[in-house]
Amino acid sequence: MPSTDAEQEYVSLAEQAYRALRDRLILLEIPPGAPINEGHLAAELGIGRTPIREGLKKLELEHLVVSYPRRGTFATQVDITDLADISEVRQVLEPLAARRAARLARPQVRAELDAAARQIASMEREPADTRSLMELDLSVHRLIYRAAENPHMTETLVRLDNLATRIWCLVLDRLPSAFEHVREHAALLEAIVDRDADRAAELASDHVRDFEQAIRAVLYEPARG
Repeated sequence: MPSTDAEQEYVSLAEQAYRALRDRLILLEIPPGAPINEGHLAAELGIGRTPIREGLKKLELEHLVVSYPRRGTFATQVDITDLADISEVRQVLEPLAARRAARLARPQVRAELDAAARQIASMEREPADTRSLMELDLSVHRLIYRAAENPHMTETLVRLDNLATRIWCLVLDRLPSAFEHVREHAALLEAIVDRDADRAAELASDHVRDFEQAIRAVLYEPARG
């Protein structure tokens, strides 16, 4: 049966609540362990608590929030021990997504990929606003996943990239340069636009490996010292 206007509005409001919280949680603007106040969120967004709860359910499935009976909902802690498991799966799926994107991206999406590549290639210095840099990184990954034309893989990769980004944000001030990490995307995007599937897969694999190595170097530096 077709959905009613009321049902569509409800879904839209739940999605609005989900998106309003998602990137704040990913970028640690809502600190790990912090409570999520449904009343404050409802007032901020101007929507009821029911769609907010639906948005929170989706965030819980993505391991960004956790709910406890009679205690409420909280931002999940960032577990750095998850890095190896996350990277293991990304090392398989990220190259596959890049390869599929190079082969299957539709013209409109390919144009978006090309525009993103040009934007990143034109960046000469790290922006003062770190948040904008992190948002750019997230948007590039999500664009590649969308171009891969596999919603099941996209769902998994978005969730893993979100969790990896939280770990990244946790150690961001100790990393040499997040800017260079983001600039690596230019070559990857260009390979996808050029339909060079093998090159795109290779660059995606290198990107995941380099990311994990950079994080590990920071995490274990005190132990080595």
